[in-house]
Formats: sequence, C-alpha cells, structure tokens
Amino acid sequence: MASVTIQAVKKNFGEVPILHGVDIDIPDGSFTVLVGPSGCGKSTLLRMIAGLEQISGGEIRIGQRRVNDLQPKERDIAMVFQNYALYPHMTVRANMAFSLELAKLDKATIDGKVGRAAEILALTPLLDRFPRQLSGGQRQRVAMGRAIVRDPQVFLFDEPLSNLDAKLRVAMRAEIKELHQRLKTTSIYVTHDQIEAMTMGDKIVVMRDGRIEQAGSPLELYDHPANQFVAGFIGSPAMNFLPGTLRRGAGVAHVELSDGTRLPAPPDSGGIDGQPVVYGTRPEHMTLSDADGIPVRVVVMEPTGMDTFIACRHEGVELAAVFRERHDFAPGSTIRLLPDPQRAHLFDTSAGQRLAA
Repeated sequence: MASVTIQAVKKNFGEVPILHGVDIDIPDGSFTVLVGPSGCGKSTLLRMIAGLEQISGGEIRIGQRRVNDLQPKERDIAMVFQNYALYPHMTVRANMAFSLELAKLDKATIDGKVGRAAEILALTPLLDRFPRQLSGGQRQRVAMGRAIVRDPQVFLFDEPLSNLDAKLRVAMRAEIKELHQRLKTTSIYVTHDQIEAMTMGDKIVVMRDGRIEQAGSPLELYDHPANQFVAGFIGSPAMNFLPGTLRRGAGVAHVELSDGTRLPAPPDSGGIDGQPVVYGTRPEHMTLSDADGIPVRVVVMEPTGMDTFIACRHEGVELAAVFRERHDFAPGSTIRLLPDPQRAHLFDTSAGQRLAA
C-alpha cells in the first residue's frame, strides 16, 4: 500500500488547458472519490496517475516514488475500467491469471492468487466460464479480481459501475466498499454519481472545469459546502437556492425574498446589510408551517412509501421538499415551507462562496 500525492498537476491537450494545477493528498489505505460533472477532468487525472496520459506540469508520487516518467507497468497500480476490458476468448481463470503469467510467476503462485481473489469475490464457481456467459455484475467482479491478483499499491477505478442497472449498482457499491475494508489498499475511484461518492468514499474531491472545488469527508461536504456549486452537486435531491437580500439590524439577521418573505439567517453566516445573497436549504430540512415560511405552489407530489417528495415553485424558482410523513397535496395548491436556519447556508451571489462568519 502507498499514499498518492498530486502536486500542482496540469494537463493540456494542445493549447487547451484541461487541469489547472491540481493538489490532492491521498492517505495510505484510504478510499478517495473524484467526483464532478462530465468534462471536469476527473478521468483524465486518473489516467495520469495510471500513466496512460502524459503530465503537462506538476508531480505525482506513489509512496515516495516520483512516477511522472514511469511506464504504467512500473507504477505498481491496477486499474478497473468502465467497460470491464476482459479478453472474450479467455475463461475467467485465464483472464485473472494473465498479468501474472506475463510476470512469469510459477503456476502454484498463480493458482493461489487467482483462487484467493475468486474466493473474495465469490467467483470460484465461475472460473471456467467465458465473459459472454456472465452477467454485467459478474464481469465487473472478474475485472476487479484481475486487479486484486496483482496485489498493487493502489487501485484505480474509472466509473466501473456506469454500465450496470440501478439495482445492481447499489449491490456492487457495497461489494467494492467491503472489498476495500478487507484489503485496505489505497483506492482512487472516479464517478459522476454523487450518491456513489457519498456512500463509498472516506474522502471526496469535488472537481469542476479542471479545478478542485472542495475536498473532505462526505458529511463535511454535505454539512459545510464551500460554495454553491458543491452545495448543489452533493446531496439528492439537490439543495434549494432562493435569491434574496441580507438584512441586519439590532443584532438580528434575516434574508428577505423577492415577495417580502423573511427567513432567519443561519446563525454562523457572514455578509453585510443589504448584500444580495442566495439562501440555500436542503429539501429534507424543510417543515410545513401554517403561517410562517415560504409560500409555494405544489407542482408534483411523489409518495415513495418511506418519504413524500414535493416539487413546488416560489416566484418562478423551482424548489423541492422531502417529508418522512405522508401527505396528500393537490397539484396547484399552496403550502408554506419553513427552512431550518440551523442547517441553512448563505452564498455570495457573485462568486458563489458560502458566507461564513
């Protein structure tokens, strides 16, 4: 196992900059998730760690070794791809053993490593099958088994679950997390799915346009987003954003919305009197109110059994609310939603940064 250190790493494709000086410290044995929208540079960064893309600037270290100029096979990493990349003419056993045979290990060692990996991933009954005889989830387990047998210092996962259906993705998330807890190998996982990031990562790195917006634990990003982009990207359903004006006076602060509605400002928020702000509140942090709060028009109600999801609208702004209780609101009806100020956030309208005291 080894830590991974990324210092001021840049990537250009011709004259076009893709990564603008990325700094990330990935501790030994951790599970770090790179997450962000398509085109943010996360997969490019992963391929640079693997040695599949050249580095335009900066430095990458795996353990104490600078790996900028090392070939992929010299970096002691193993990568699991989105499309499995299995050899169709080889059995599961042969696919898993292939890299070990190239390394000229003896048959007993190869059989032992393949057998151990197959047992960990519940692949033992499938060792003599071909990829075409396997389900998508089984193929992905074979791809992970092929990585495990190499006993690398670092596992790299490039959106490995994106080709699976929703139910199987949930099951495979749990399998990969359990695998990491068992092996304790440093892992770097790329996804655009923030639910995967939240449920799997010890550390999440949120990227946008080749830059890091915020890095931290899942709950740190959820509870204390650095800016409006992170607040809107992390969490499902997404955070609600309401434009307003911050009012301060007599030691009390509130946000005044366009229709005159007043919402108590979060107690730890910064900002000055009269400043345009965006009031952020998560759907699950809204409660029903008889008189106070935000008047909204119900657009859609979705009962899921466990929760009731409400899509609504206030002064042209789309909002969402999630209640643990069951409700039956008619579309077009008006209800009032009261945000919890202890869990709300204020953001600067120009830069999008969270206004902290």
